[in-house]
Amino acid sequence: MMTTPHDRRNFLAQGAAATAGLFATRSVLSQQNDSFSTTEQQNADQNNDGYPRLHPGLGGPIGSATDRGKLVPGLGKTGAPPVGITAPDLKTTSGKVIDGVREFHLHAMPVRREVLPGIWMDAYGYNGEFPGPALEMYQGERVRIVFKNDLPEATTLHSHGLELPIYMDGIPAVTQPLVKPGQTFVYEYDVHQEGSYFLHPHVAMQEAIGMVVPFIIHPKVAYEPVVDRDFVLMTQQFSMMPNASIPNTTSMDWNFLTINGRCGPYTTPLVCKLGERIRIRFLNFSTLHQHPMHLHGHTFWVTGTEGGRIPESAWIPGNTVIVGVAQARDVEFIANNPGDWVLHCHMFHHMMNHMVTQVGPIVREKWNDAEEIVPGFPQMMSSAKLTKQDIHKLTSRRETQGMREGWYHGVHGLFTVMRVLPPDLYDKVMHTNEPIPPFSSTPKGPPPGSQSL
Repeated sequence: MMTTPHDRRNFLAQGAAATAGLFATRSVLSQQNDSFSTTEQQNADQNNDGYPRLHPGLGGPIGSATDRGKLVPGLGKTGAPPVGITAPDLKTTSGKVIDGVREFHLHAMPVRREVLPGIWMDAYGYNGEFPGPALEMYQGERVRIVFKNDLPEATTLHSHGLELPIYMDGIPAVTQPLVKPGQTFVYEYDVHQEGSYFLHPHVAMQEAIGMVVPFIIHPKVAYEPVVDRDFVLMTQQFSMMPNASIPNTTSMDWNFLTINGRCGPYTTPLVCKLGERIRIRFLNFSTLHQHPMHLHGHTFWVTGTEGGRIPESAWIPGNTVIVGVAQARDVEFIANNPGDWVLHCHMFHHMMNHMVTQVGPIVREKWNDAEEIVPGFPQMMSSAKLTKQDIHKLTSRRETQGMREGWYHGVHGLFTVMRVLPPDLYDKVMHTNEPIPPFSSTPKGPPPGSQSL
């Protein structure tokens, strides 16, 4: 017999009350909106379902709905449409509905992208950038992609992971002729799936030079537990040699790794409010490597793959998720630990790239006194030199206001930051132009006396 979301909510509430009395029905917090105040949040934290929203904690016993925040809802209303995606450093679009069909326009074209301050990459992309723009739509819709080729060579557009008619699959010769320079091809099909997907050409070297589009299909009604923010992070890797601006697409090596087209610390932080439920969609379009994506300060649940939503019984808790090449992984968690938390690939070389002089440009500096060098030294290496203009580009973005001074020295390569801010600080950062002093979100040091022996 099929069960509805309402049936499942009642079952969870009744079962938990009978066993431990740790939580009642769905938390009243799920009915709050984006104007949730600090006082209301503190009161709710004391009367919620047993999972702390304002500080770290395990919640209920293993297997319960509040176990590590598994089924703890966000602050938004249940039954509402899904929240829109946020893709830092990328444009997002839901297209335009024309005669019942959601229509997007994609132009394949040469693009230039500033992957680090002052370092530009000449690549291929869509609508003036790579990756992107991120497209979002609803499950069950009919989608039309008006695709124009403004490249100097032929190409196609493949909808990766989509179950669609064979003539819409975008495979040269096998399903369609190549789209020649200046030509337009219209892809149109129904989307009965939901989840995290992407579009890309099916011409291998074009894939390696940056061409990919996040393609997000929302369910008609938001999945429970509802999330308050839905972030999309697309990872890529490139080999760009010294004094060159074009990736070497035939290389099996790499020295630039990007999230949404930028290397850390030029990646724009993910900013959210303390107590919100967050979804992060990791999409890996690297040429060669998997990425074990690691979040500090929180435990998440892996809730989706490139195949769509995973049943709750199969969700896995952790703080690191391996995202293989051409795969997607969705994770969800309650952002209950305030501060600026790094989010990065845990493959060590992927945490360096161009920000380290010995690795990025593949140029080694001479050491003045070789006799004093310890074998194996230096392992800390050194950060690339930043000009005042470079630092201004990193620190002038609104999303970085209030972070520690010099925070960018600790963010390299396939790296970004997730900022969990109290509501009042969040509003100042994201909705005002007020100056915010450094150390507002992460203190200068531990509390007095905590370091005494």
